[in-house]
Amino acid sequence: MRYKQPLINAIVKELENPADLVEPQELIETIYFGGGTPSLCTEEELNSMLTAIHKNFTVAPDAEITFETNPDDITLAQLNMWKRNGINRLSIGVQSFFEEDLQWMNRAHNAQQAISALQWAISMFDNITIDLIYGTPGLTHEKWQQNVQQAIALGIPHLSCYALTVEPKTPLDKQIRLHQKTNVNLSFQSEQFLLLMQWSKEAGFEHYEISNFAKPGFRSKHNSSYWQGKTYWGFGPSAHSFNGSSRWWNIANNTQYIQAINNHQPAFEIETLTPEQQVNEFIMITLRTIEGLSLKVVAEKWPSLMVDNQNIHPANTIITAAKEHIEKGYIIYANDYLQLTNQGKLLADGITADLFL
Repeated sequence: MRYKQPLINAIVKELENPADLVEPQELIETIYFGGGTPSLCTEEELNSMLTAIHKNFTVAPDAEITFETNPDDITLAQLNMWKRNGINRLSIGVQSFFEEDLQWMNRAHNAQQAISALQWAISMFDNITIDLIYGTPGLTHEKWQQNVQQAIALGIPHLSCYALTVEPKTPLDKQIRLHQKTNVNLSFQSEQFLLLMQWSKEAGFEHYEISNFAKPGFRSKHNSSYWQGKTYWGFGPSAHSFNGSSRWWNIANNTQYIQAINNHQPAFEIETLTPEQQVNEFIMITLRTIEGLSLKVVAEKWPSLMVDNQNIHPANTIITAAKEHIEKGYIIYANDYLQLTNQGKLLADGITADLFL
């Protein structure tokens, strides 16, 4: 990588001189190396970033430190290096244990590499999550069950499972439009999601967020902080940050990011959320979780708001909008919480939009 060392240097500089919105004195409970390809980092490069974090921020002694990687990047030497430098959780992009599915998704690893990599990882790390994709053309319910059962048999304590989505203007979108690849079947995806919920429950996993399943004690602390609306900071190209009232995101282009940091110029854009947007953000992130959306919290944080020149009470507005979904069996309302049922989880995006102010 031509720009790797300048990029690492720029990230370290950003960590040493964070934006004014960042408050280094706040306790850091999770660190996540992900997006891009952090597994390309040498030990020296990884250590330089970790040193900058510990030097400039207050890091909890038991902080969860996650490293994102793919099966084809995992070797025993790499695993040893990551562990030696304080990484205590791995996020591995497996996607499938079937060769034909991996080829369809243009993945660099093969099925045997995925299994071997996980066996090595499990021998050295207790806390591991893997990504699995369902709803791909050709993935029968039987094959999907084998994927889930393979992960369970290997002893993986956390699963992140996503339905295949076809983003506009991507190579996959083009291939489908040219009839070079089969389009996804949304009804089939829904069936596989329902089966996933059944199988994971039977195996002792807690379905604690729409796409995430964990054995007791293995919830992702990092991702949970997003869903709880906690402050988080991102460093590096495209990194996002949030402090409850504002969100900001770094320049995506590597060269422009490096130039901005080296020239002591702002490397980010910022958006300040209106109170209405803050409520909608709270609805969106909490309704996805097993705990659900707390109307008590809404009433305490936003007792009243002006929306479209009208004074409203957000908690009342939300429960009124939820009544139809409660009657249909998509939402359970108990103890001032709104929680999605299994059928409701299939329609989560639409239901969330209906509850927005």
